Amino acid sequence: MSEQITLPTPTGPAISADVRRVHEGGKLAVAATTRVRDRDDLALVYTPGVAEVCLAIHDRPSLARSYTIKRNSVAVVSDGSAVLGLGDIGPEAAMPVMEGKALLLKELAGVDGYPICLDARDPDRIVEIVTAIAPGFGGINLEDISAPRCFEIEGKLRRRLAIPVFHDDQHGTAIVVLAALRNAARLVGKTVGPTLRVVVQGIGAAGIAVSELLLAAGVTDLVGVDRNGIVTARRSTARDPIFRRLGKRTNPRELTGPVELALDGADVFIGVSAGGTITERDLQHMASDPIVFAMANPVPEIEPALARRHAAVVATGRSDHPNQINNVLCFPGLFRGLLDAGATRVSTTMKLAAADAIAGLVGTDELAPEHIIPSPFDERVVPAVAAAVAEIARREGAVVT
Repeated sequence: MSEQITLPTPTGPAISADVRRVHEGGKLAVAATTRVRDRDDLALVYTPGVAEVCLAIHDRPSLARSYTIKRNSVAVVSDGSAVLGLGDIGPEAAMPVMEGKALLLKELAGVDGYPICLDARDPDRIVEIVTAIAPGFGGINLEDISAPRCFEIEGKLRRRLAIPVFHDDQHGTAIVVLAALRNAARLVGKTVGPTLRVVVQGIGAAGIAVSELLLAAGVTDLVGVDRNGIVTARRSTARDPIFRRLGKRTNPRELTGPVELALDGADVFIGVSAGGTITERDLQHMASDPIVFAMANPVPEIEPALARRHAAVVATGRSDHPNQINNVLCFPGLFRGLLDAGATRVSTTMKLAAADAIAGLVGTDELAPEHIIPSPFDERVVPAVAAAVAEIARREGAVVT
């Protein structure tokens, strides 16, 4: 067992020695790409040589992508209001997670990520701050911002900035879910489309994004469920505009009631809510060969061992079970492709392409109930996702000219 070391606070929790070792001093550092060995080098990297580049960029701003770190940099931005399963822990406590995200961008995709935690909660103030720092970045990765504020912040930034803005908690989750669902459906002889009946439990940031992407992928019979039961067009009028829009586009059979009613005859359950919320009995009433993605973390909506008694395929959000729905399968390759193409936005078509690229890495001969998505350490993932996203960006003309 690892040695336990107490934080220097009166009530601080213990940190294991192994965890402390990799976090102490932070997980990132700035590295130079060129050396300064003498006065000639100094004259090139700084004054007077740097003035030539400054003037060139002033005349043609798009050259910043060629002659500055902008071409390979992403701001990883959070306000610390919804960090992992820890909740609202504030910007300083969120830093280790943002550092980790930046580390994964660098290690897996060669992207320079900069953790930026803001001591701000008002959506408009966050939008103003991110807009003000945006000239130095080729993309914005929003992270761990609570709903429904995250929708407003992302929407306003997308309208104001000419660089991709991507809230990974929403869209990264949705992309990996769709990739896993394509292969799970293929395994049981079903398809992601109008004949597939899907229940999404947890209509927050991730649940809404998952639902929207599944609708874009061709699913038409999708029922959303929150803590108050099945989401309907009538019930949704009391919530924010995004919730209302989802309520009008889903639940075509106009069901009302609890989650067990939604699951009756359903092919797929996708949980992005609090753990321990469905039972074995609920699964027994699903369609044949049901698919269960119980993604609440650390406690899934149903224990995976129980789910496997009834479901043909089970996935979770945990690394200690097969088929982990892990955003790391998406965001490094996605940003690599966006930056390579000089993309100005992230489109739904790019998200669909990213999902297809991830799903396509699991061949028919490899596909199995415990292997529906590739490993995060599969070296093919980042290049495949990057190539797919970059191709769509160029095809759609969503690139800097």
